[in-house]
Amino acid sequence: MLEYGLMAPAMFAGLIVFMLIGFPVAFSLSALGLTFGFIAIEVGYFDIAFLQALVMMKDGYDMKIGTGVIAASGTITQLIPPSLVLIVLADQLGVSVGDMYLGAIGPSLMQIALFTAFIFFVSMVWPHKVPPLPPEARTLKGFQLWWTIARGMVPSLALIFLVLGTIFMGLASPTEAGAMGSVGAMLLAVTHGRFNATLLWQAMDGTMRITAMVIFILVGATVFSLVFQGVNGGKWIEHLLSGIPGGQLGFLIFVNIFIFFLAFFLDFFEIVFIVVPLLVPPAIALDINLVWFGVLLCVNMQTAFMHPPFGFALFYLRGIAPPEVKSRDIYLGSIPWIGLQLILVAIVILWPESVTHWIGTEAVLDESAVQGAIDGLSLPDAAPLPLDLGLD
Repeated sequence: MLEYGLMAPAMFAGLIVFMLIGFPVAFSLSALGLTFGFIAIEVGYFDIAFLQALVMMKDGYDMKIGTGVIAASGTITQLIPPSLVLIVLADQLGVSVGDMYLGAIGPSLMQIALFTAFIFFVSMVWPHKVPPLPPEARTLKGFQLWWTIARGMVPSLALIFLVLGTIFMGLASPTEAGAMGSVGAMLLAVTHGRFNATLLWQAMDGTMRITAMVIFILVGATVFSLVFQGVNGGKWIEHLLSGIPGGQLGFLIFVNIFIFFLAFFLDFFEIVFIVVPLLVPPAIALDINLVWFGVLLCVNMQTAFMHPPFGFALFYLRGIAPPEVKSRDIYLGSIPWIGLQLILVAIVILWPESVTHWIGTEAVLDESAVQGAIDGLSLPDAAPLPLDLGLD
């Protein structure tokens, strides 16, 4: 029974002891693993290189690059449809959710291209920071590899089309598409054998909590906005922002700088429900397309999830990362990605067609042209028919 030594039984016994005294499991596992790891090195079970087998680490990736990729990849979903952020912004701006989704297509593609180009640049200039997977890690090849990729991607792509495709083709409203997406997600869970009552309850509970939070923020913001408008706050803001030098460009630059720093301290929902309604009147006065304005704000507010030291993406990553990953690496790793997102903000400001190109144009009735067409009609020269009222 003990032919493989005492280390494994001792680790297992230590875990039981820690659990019995009520010490948190996460810290127990890390403490036991590192303690017994160093003991094992000393007694000759393995050398220090073996500890490089730890994940976000086993293949020798640069820590800052690795943590930055993980954190940034989680934030780009705020812009890519179907995004809750775009839905809430559409409601506050008074525009169609479908138009917001369509307008976000161009910036979404540019954002993915910027992120991919950055990693490509790093791989070409500093290849040691992002080394290739070792041959022993590349176990799947040929048809088996393509089949695994297809099994992982095709169902998800079908679900995305079920939601977005039906909206873009005008077959369903956003609410109806969301309902179909929920049903589709449950069917995917069933086909993968992971659907159960616990999973369904967690999804319903999470949805209820998010909805309740949004509703209470909306109620508070509505009360605040109502009183603020009653004391002429809206006119004051409109006068203040409409007078910024530079017209549309000056207004957009000022607003985006303001939102960028405000996102250091406020959550996305607080910004959308409190600040955005105050920006709509001056935006309309400056003849700014509200879909373009909304997508631009969405691109900007993505950085709120990456801002050191309050970015939620950084907090989440810190919570799941092993002790070997330093907070300093996480924060420094986020800086290039924030810079890429700010580059995208500048592109969308200077190139509004990246948003408006995807939005269908509505036919506008030209009243003067209609009146001219009526005036140009030629009526036949004929005497009017006698009117017989039957009074003879």
